[in-house]
Amino acid sequence: MREAFRAGTPKSEHTRALILETALGLFREHGYDGTTMRAIAQRAGVSVGNAYYYFASKEHLVQGFYDRLAEEHRAVAAEALRGVPDLGERVRIVLTTWLDVAEPYHGFAAKFFKNAADPSSPLSPFSAESKQARESVIELHRLVLTGSKLRYDAEIERLLPEMLWLHHLGIALYWAHDKSPRTERTRRLAERTAGTVARVARISKYKVVRPLVREADALLREFLISEPDPDRDPASDPDQAAPPPAPESADPAPRPALGPASSG
Repeated sequence: MREAFRAGTPKSEHTRALILETALGLFREHGYDGTTMRAIAQRAGVSVGNAYYYFASKEHLVQGFYDRLAEEHRAVAAEALRGVPDLGERVRIVLTTWLDVAEPYHGFAAKFFKNAADPSSPLSPFSAESKQARESVIELHRLVLTGSKLRYDAEIERLLPEMLWLHHLGIALYWAHDKSPRTERTRRLAERTAGTVARVARISKYKVVRPLVREADALLREFLISEPDPDRDPASDPDQAAPPPAPESADPAPRPALGPASSG
């Protein structure tokens, strides 16, 4: 599978960001299934070939959004975690900073989750295609554990971050459908469960609990997290099939996007 985007000059990065912001705006207006790559290109003021040049499919656009959200969250959370040794407080910080970073996208989050809820979908957080964003968040939860005043053996330090990530996913799913003002119910849920999760993490270092952690990890890997499928052909979906990439020098002058950043 081709790379999700092409890096290069500032102009090319600007064009890529424009296409992504435009796609997010259209996803919010029409849903994922109701948006085509042609419509995204037209709204962004680029050719269809250029849209495919930066993102090989709609799936890659959503993955680009996942990656950007994970990157922004990691930067904000890592700064907020500095000098905080208490595990419960560290779990709370990671969850509430994610809610802060994700808030601008709440309007269409439920539409994304409609597709992401299917475990076989490339948009699922458990899919092989979501691996980069997933591992970024898991690594952040590893930082939550290793930066606390508690110490675990190597096996538990390897297994627990994925358990914390599953809790994070549950919070994200609740948030996507939360209609309370500023998603206050989700924030209260994050606040209240952070301490519980921290207590479970604390007792997991005891040998009597360790088999349960191992079993949870085994179930996660066997039934949820997917490995790359070498037989999957993205060209089998006519809307996902990408034409030959356009040369980078063919970038047109971009027009402002009607995406979340500009439409509020």
